[in-house]
Amino acid sequence: MKIRNRLTLISSLTFGFVFIIASVLIYFAFYNSSEKVVFKELQKTCLLSAIYYLEKDELPHYEHSAIKEQFEENIQNDIVRVYDLNNVIVYGEKEADRNINPTNLNFIRKNKKLSFKSNNHFYYGIFYNDNQGDFVVFVKTKSEVFKSQTNRLLVIMIIVLFGGLFLIFLLSRLLSNIAYRPITNVINQVNSMELSSLDDPILSSNTNDEVQELIATFNNLLSRLSDTFAIQKNFINYVSHEFKTPLASISGNLEVFAQKDRTPEEYQKVTSEALENVYHIEEILNNLMMLSGLKTIHQENETFRIDETVWDINDQIFETHEKQEIGIDLDVKNEELLSVKGNEVQIRLALYNLIENAVKYSEGNPIKISLSEVNNQLQIIIEDYGKGILKEDLNYIQQTFYRGKNVGNIKGSGIGLSLATIIFKQNNIQFAIHSEENSGTRITLLFPKL
Repeated sequence: MKIRNRLTLISSLTFGFVFIIASVLIYFAFYNSSEKVVFKELQKTCLLSAIYYLEKDELPHYEHSAIKEQFEENIQNDIVRVYDLNNVIVYGEKEADRNINPTNLNFIRKNKKLSFKSNNHFYYGIFYNDNQGDFVVFVKTKSEVFKSQTNRLLVIMIIVLFGGLFLIFLLSRLLSNIAYRPITNVINQVNSMELSSLDDPILSSNTNDEVQELIATFNNLLSRLSDTFAIQKNFINYVSHEFKTPLASISGNLEVFAQKDRTPEEYQKVTSEALENVYHIEEILNNLMMLSGLKTIHQENETFRIDETVWDINDQIFETHEKQEIGIDLDVKNEELLSVKGNEVQIRLALYNLIENAVKYSEGNPIKISLSEVNNQLQIIIEDYGKGILKEDLNYIQQTFYRGKNVGNIKGSGIGLSLATIIFKQNNIQFAIHSEENSGTRITLLFPKL
């Protein structure tokens, strides 16, 4: 069942249940109240009948005449019987009533009054003491009017119930459609989405409710899916490009080499070139395996000196980039900050990738590495003054296999920066990149306190 239909059904059933309970309470309240009114009127008629029949000899003529008029007016639909001590009818309707028996008469003589009802009549009796003796006055009236009123109320309530149910069904249907409209809008947008349009977020209805949270969560999921597809695309492009060159070189050299006999020197040259390409492929596979392992394997941390790691990396890079000028500025008064806790091998690899990137994209300009104190924490800044990163690339540069559009012919895999990002995150090191095209790149690392 759809949500809107469920909401309509629930609201209709809720209204019906509440209305039935309220109707039952109202009906019984009206029923009891009407009974009390009928018995109260009968009580007045009883007293008036007793005065009319038993006080005639004691009242002045004009007073009795007034009471007679009032009595005749009230007694039109009622039957009056006045019983003496012998339970004999002395005034009023002479025909006996089986509902008025000696037991009821004696009860009234003892308790002064009695009221009850039969299937078609209401009865009310009172005890009346007069100079002529003790009497019991009974008044009986038909219950047709009472039943007519209660039945009319019951019919009205039934009509209102079904009419209300129909109206509440229509209103609930309308309101559920209005409330469900943002969800319908989301469904339509999702159904119209293509793989190429995952970057387009679901438009929000600004309802500031759970639907808004659902849209935000779904857009976040779409963003992650889009990033995943981009990574997969970059991975395919990267593997195709990186594997194609060394494999083509190996196969080309072997094909040419196999055409005729070669000298030992030529054997050595081809073997060296093939091994170099094999090592390049191996390096690519190792990077991929390391990237996958970093996301699933957590290694134990250790404490080591980060400044010594930076100097070691500097010496390592100098072996391959002798002409590159790298300046290291150490401005840390509290030497304890130089001892950091983390995975030394991973952090060394991440720093090496960052410094090597700075060297590759510096265009021969000096590299500056600064170690300083910030709020009693160690901060490392790696700064180059090369070509920088394009503004539109900054949001994607940390994704695996992503390379900026302005890298030109500079070799790279698009793995180093993503590796560094994962490593710093696992070791609780804050990592930020600021770059401007043709002005250089500034990378800031903030290490946690021990």
